Amino acid sequence: MALKIIGAGLGRTGTLSLKLALEHLGFGPCYHMLEIMSAGRERMPQWLQVVRGTPDWDAIFEGFASTVDYPTCTYWRELAAHYPEAKVILSTRDAEGWFDSVHRTIFAPEHIDSLSDSPVSEFMQGAVTGAFGDHINEREYMVEYFRRWEEDVTASLPPERLLVHRLGESWEPICDFLGVPVPDQPYPRVNTSEDMLGNRDTRENINIPEEAEARMRGYLDAMRDKAFGD
Repeated sequence: MALKIIGAGLGRTGTLSLKLALEHLGFGPCYHMLEIMSAGRERMPQWLQVVRGTPDWDAIFEGFASTVDYPTCTYWRELAAHYPEAKVILSTRDAEGWFDSVHRTIFAPEHIDSLSDSPVSEFMQGAVTGAFGDHINEREYMVEYFRRWEEDVTASLPPERLLVHRLGESWEPICDFLGVPVPDQPYPRVNTSEDMLGNRDTRENINIPEEAEARMRGYLDAMRDKAFGD
């Protein structure tokens, strides 16, 4: 199946909530960083091909109807060209709030350090953090990067193909954009900084693939329960 929806928003812009929302609306499965981390031995080699310049997009997204979050947002332009019928959703938020969130979670200095000599270091550098260079801890640089990213996406796509979905918005903009009914359930609000920090892998877990994958699968299940559980 060809992708129907491409997420161009950077990580920590409500992407896991968006993943679960899209799946609930019938545009699933939706690819997300957790799909890689929960099946790393299968999917990491595919992304190393991407980093090394030989992507096989159809193999990566086989069986998926949509994609959001890192690392696919890094390649939103290539994916939009490869899947010309797909719509694009730019999930976004206040730029200062984005920096606060990433600096506490996915780009926290201690977390980045723990990955530097791990089995995922080439992937992270090539597909996620490489664009920031040595500035990943610099608020001014990162905030400006975020704003330029949003401007680039919105300037590059026709309005009928793009939805800008801001953190805190609910079902209505997405459902209107995709032409589907608004669900009765509340829009999912998951993967807070507290959720993430409570599930962070240790260096030892990262280096034991089975344990890392199982932990990520458990976390994804917990977030689904949080979103739509009784």
